[in-house]
Amino acid sequence: MTLSFDHTTHGQRVLFGTNAAIANAVAAVQGLGAKRVLLIADTFAMALCDAIAERTPVVARVHEIVQHVPVENATRTVALAREHQADAVVTIGGGSSIGLAKIVARDAHLPIVAVPTTFAGSEATNVWGVTERGRKTTGVDDKVLPKVIVHDASLMASLPGQLAVSSGLNAVAHAVDGFWAPRHDPINKAMASEGLHALFPGLRALHADPDDIGAREQTLYGAYLAAVAFASAGSGMHHKICHALGGTYNMPHAETHSVVIGYVTAFNAPYAADAAERIAAAIGDGRTAAAGIHALRQEVEAPMSLRELGLKEEAIPEAAGIILPAVPPSNPRPVTRAALEALLRAAWAGDAVE
Repeated sequence: MTLSFDHTTHGQRVLFGTNAAIANAVAAVQGLGAKRVLLIADTFAMALCDAIAERTPVVARVHEIVQHVPVENATRTVALAREHQADAVVTIGGGSSIGLAKIVARDAHLPIVAVPTTFAGSEATNVWGVTERGRKTTGVDDKVLPKVIVHDASLMASLPGQLAVSSGLNAVAHAVDGFWAPRHDPINKAMASEGLHALFPGLRALHADPDDIGAREQTLYGAYLAAVAFASAGSGMHHKICHALGGTYNMPHAETHSVVIGYVTAFNAPYAADAAERIAAAIGDGRTAAAGIHALRQEVEAPMSLRELGLKEEAIPEAAGIILPAVPPSNPRPVTRAALEALLRAAWAGDAVE
């Protein structure tokens, strides 16, 4: 077989170590030569935030974190960074905290040190997103890619059980969607495959014992690889659906991803044999890709429907109309509005998939 592709690997420093977040965050700031740090952190990470602030030159702090990054919050935070002449951003938290830091990086041209506390994977991508008037806009800009990631599996210990598995399934979605995203290639497919081989057993072990630090490390490692693959491959059909649902209907981010990914897999898998085989092999239970994801969600007690997450059934036609123009032409299966409505109705009801 003749290979031909155009692959971009995004450069980052990754400091991975359990119970080492403070020391590694300080080392990251020093490595950047930063003298005036803007600290963005979720309120539940205040102890870690205070510890890092005591050891780095923090000039301002932001703790108002809202999911899907409302444009008003983003504008205020960019202004604060400029007012205090910040020369770097340290962000602690999940995808919403990192997402806010990304807008600061984009608009104020500052490097980011990301200290994630979930498996969301935003720290490894050059994708930004903001929500304005009920619509989420996303884009790609290398300025928003964090310069340094501080990975510490102990930080995920504060995640409630269901949110931990939903966050991990969000990472699964990064890997799976990357198999048919616009820039998919053999390198990011290899990374996504390795990520899934870590994520599936990691999630099962984490569900069995939430205090299993080895399971957290394995899941975090898999989530990082999945996010790197996603950043290289681009945003596929699954992410276009979830971004629309999140921005327009304020659906919870990780939980929405954890529900939708099985239905997108069922839709695309018959038209993407290599991807289906890779997913099924990583799941390792003899089921098809979509059925395996569905069974895993049941096994780890993840949310099973968009209905239980609060989406109104009558919103489905409107949602399909919003999503359709955003679906990449490279999707392996042709997509119509009727097909999108059928997919969303199945996800809304929590129907089993084959």
